Amino acid sequence: MTAAALRTAVLVALAAVLFVAVTPFGPGFSSAAFTAQTVNSGNRIGAAADWTPPTVSVRSSATPLRDIATITADASDAETGVRDVVISVQAAGATTWTTLCTKAVAPYSCSWDTRTVADGSYSLRAVATDNSSYVTTSALVPATVGNTVGVTLADPGDAVRGTVALPTTLTNTGAGPYTVRVEYAVADSEQWKTLCTTAVAPYSCAWVTTGIANDFYDLRSVVTAPGVAATVSPVVEAVLVDNAAPSITMADPGSPLRGTVTLTATATDDHSGVTAVTIQYAPNGSSSWQTACSIVTSPYSCRFDTTKLAGGSYSFRATAADAAGNAATSGTVGGRTVDNSVASVAVEDPGAFLSGTAILTATAASTAGVASVAIQVAPSGTSSWTTVCSDASTPYTCAWNTKTVADGLYDLRAVLTDSVGTQTTSAILTQRRVDNRPLRGLDVQMLNGSSSVGRLQTGDMMTFTYSAQVNPASITSGWNGAALPVTLRLRDGNLLGTGSMGDTVDIQRSGAVVNLGSVNLKGDYVRLLRTTTFAATMTATTATVNGLPVTVVTINLGAVATSGGSLRTAATSANAVWTPSALATDLSGSTSSTTPVTESGALDKEF
Repeated sequence: MTAAALRTAVLVALAAVLFVAVTPFGPGFSSAAFTAQTVNSGNRIGAAADWTPPTVSVRSSATPLRDIATITADASDAETGVRDVVISVQAAGATTWTTLCTKAVAPYSCSWDTRTVADGSYSLRAVATDNSSYVTTSALVPATVGNTVGVTLADPGDAVRGTVALPTTLTNTGAGPYTVRVEYAVADSEQWKTLCTTAVAPYSCAWVTTGIANDFYDLRSVVTAPGVAATVSPVVEAVLVDNAAPSITMADPGSPLRGTVTLTATATDDHSGVTAVTIQYAPNGSSSWQTACSIVTSPYSCRFDTTKLAGGSYSFRATAADAAGNAATSGTVGGRTVDNSVASVAVEDPGAFLSGTAILTATAASTAGVASVAIQVAPSGTSSWTTVCSDASTPYTCAWNTKTVADGLYDLRAVLTDSVGTQTTSAILTQRRVDNRPLRGLDVQMLNGSSSVGRLQTGDMMTFTYSAQVNPASITSGWNGAALPVTLRLRDGNLLGTGSMGDTVDIQRSGAVVNLGSVNLKGDYVRLLRTTTFAATMTATTATVNGLPVTVVTINLGAVATSGGSLRTAATSANAVWTPSALATDLSGSTSSTTPVTESGALDKEF
C-alpha cells in the first residue's frame, strides 16, 4: 500500500470512530473544543477534552423530616467540572418531579419547607450537569415527612375534686414552637371552653374544679404550631367533678357495751358514691382514734369484740370517703361504757334469711364463770321468747329447725347464766326472716367464656338454679324454656344505692324485666353511674340435684348492645348474690322465695 493510501485509510478509520462518539447511540455527547491534534499535509484530526459524565448522589436524611429540612447532594466531575445540580422531590405514587432548587456551586443544598406538603413517603433525587453537558441522575433516596404532632391528654380518673393536674404529652414533635390548649365541656355537649393555654413543656394544666358545678365533663387538648394545622387529642369522656363531701352519721351503739357488739353508720353521697366507711373508737376525751372496722359496701356495720378493750368510757365516730376523694366525719357518740368485768353475751348473726336447720351461735364470758347460755327466738317485735337450746360449754351452739315455726320475721337473743345464778341478756338481733317455701333459689354461677377474666364479654354465661322445677311461662309470658333472645342489663351499684362494689345484673325482654330477679355481682364491672346492655339468649333446662329434678336457667352473653366503652375489668374477687323474683312459680303454682342466694364455690372475679 502506498503512503497516500495508508493516510486515506487512517483518516477513514478515525472519522468512523468520531462518528460513533457523536451519534445518539454513544455513551454521551460533548461539545468541547479539540485540544489534541494529529496533522499531515492534507488532513487534521482532534480528540475532545471530556468523555466522562459527572457523579452525583443525594445524602440520606433523618426520618421523619419536619419543619424546614436541608436536602444535600454530592456531585463531582474530574475533567471539565460541575456546571449545576438540580435537586427534586416526588411524592409516592406521583409521576412528576418538583424542583426544590438548582445550585451551581457546592455545597449543593436546598431548604425544603415540609410543612407545605402532606405527611407521607417521598423520593429525592439530584441531576448533575458538567461543563461538557454530560448529565447524570442520582439514585433515588426515600424520605418520610411527618409534621403531624401526636397529642395525648392524661386521664385524671373517673371522679375528681379540688385542683387536678392535666398534663399533655406531645409526640413526633419538631422544632416547634408548640402551644397546647386544654379544654373542657359538659359531657356530650361539645360546648368546649378553655381551661388553660401553655407553650412550655411539659405542657401541664391545673384544673380548679371548685369553680364549676358538680357534673360530668369531657376533656381534650389542642396543639398548634406555626404553619401546622391544629391537632386534637382523643377526648377523655365523662369525668365526674365532685367537690361535695358524703353525709355520714354514727349510730348509738348503746351502753354498757359487753362482748361482741354491732357498730353501725349511715352514709350517702349524691355524686361519685361512697367508697369506704371507717368506724373508730377512742377513750372518752381522747383524740387517739383507733379503727374498729372499715366497710366498703352498704350496710355500713360490723361486729366488734369489746373484750379487747379496757373497761371504761369510750367515744365512737365514723368517717366516709367518696370516689372523688372527698371525706367527712360524723358527730361523736360519747360516754359509752365498755364493761366486761362481770359478764358479756352476744348472739352471732346467722344471716338475714333462714330456712331448714339454722345453726345459732352465741359468745359469752363471765368473771364468775359461765353456767349456761340459752339461745332464744321470738316473733319480731314481741316478747314471746322461746328457748331453742341451752348449752353449758363453749362453743354455745344449737341447731334450730325453722320448719317448726311459721314463715316470717324473728328476733334472736342469748341469755347467760353465771355460776351464782346471775343472768345477763344479750342485745337483740332483730328481723331475721324464716322462709321455708318450697321454691327458692339454690345457686347462681358466673362462667367465663371469653379471653378476659373479670370482665363481661361475648361468650360469658350465667346460670340460675332453683330448688324445684319452674314454670317457664312464669318467668316470662309464653316461654316454654327454649332458647329466647333477651337483654342482659348491667348497672353501676351507685344507681341502685349498693355502692361502686355493688354492680347489678338483671334480664330484660322487650324492655321489661323478666321474673328471674337480680344479681349483685359484689364488684365494680361498669363505670360510675353507667348502664351497659348485652344481647343474650335465655334457656331453661332440667337438672337433678340431690336426686330431685330442678330447673336451671342459663343466660349466654352475645355482643354489647349499648355503652360498650363503660365496661370495667373487676379487680376484686367476690361471691355474687342472687335475689330471686317472687313472681316465678313452680309447676303447682307456688311462688318462689326471695331469699338471697350467695354464689357457691371459691371467691373469684366472675365471668
